[in-house]
Amino acid sequence: MNLFDAIAHRRSVRSFLDKTVEREKIVSIFSAVRLAPSARNAQEWRFILVTDPELREKVATAGGQPFLKQCPVIVVACAETDKRIMRCGEPAYPIDVAIAIDHLTLAATAMGLGTCWIGSFDPEPVKEVLQIPNEVPVVELVALGYPADTERPVADKHRLPLTEILWENQWRKPFSV
Repeated sequence: MNLFDAIAHRRSVRSFLDKTVEREKIVSIFSAVRLAPSARNAQEWRFILVTDPELREKVATAGGQPFLKQCPVIVVACAETDKRIMRCGEPAYPIDVAIAIDHLTLAATAMGLGTCWIGSFDPEPVKEVLQIPNEVPVVELVALGYPADTERPVADKHRLPLTEILWENQWRKPFSV
């Protein structure tokens, strides 16, 4: 699958087969993740793969996302960070972790796996379950596994037209296609 196919086929998966994700695929996915760009090449992202069923249940409960219990791998995306603020005024680590997760989701899609970004969770109980130090932010959770509904066609999600999101040279000056 080429990059544009992976982008078109990526979707949020919340129902997974009871099938282990092969270590080789995890290594390939995270080989792509580690190539993600980061501010000042700091590479502050860190990931915990939760594969143990008992721990997955605890993380799912702690995170308030029950569907994660049946997901073969929960990726806990953290940051070892100095909490540096970029010149644009934004902290670097959440953006860098998000870029790395995007690499993860596209690489997983290209390998026939499904993912789901989880931003709606309470990080403190997740930290407690996984013994993550207080100073380490948990940025996102990602469900990873084989989708249970592989025959389901890719959803034709509503997306704004280019004319509403892409301008040229100034705010709201149309970009001509």
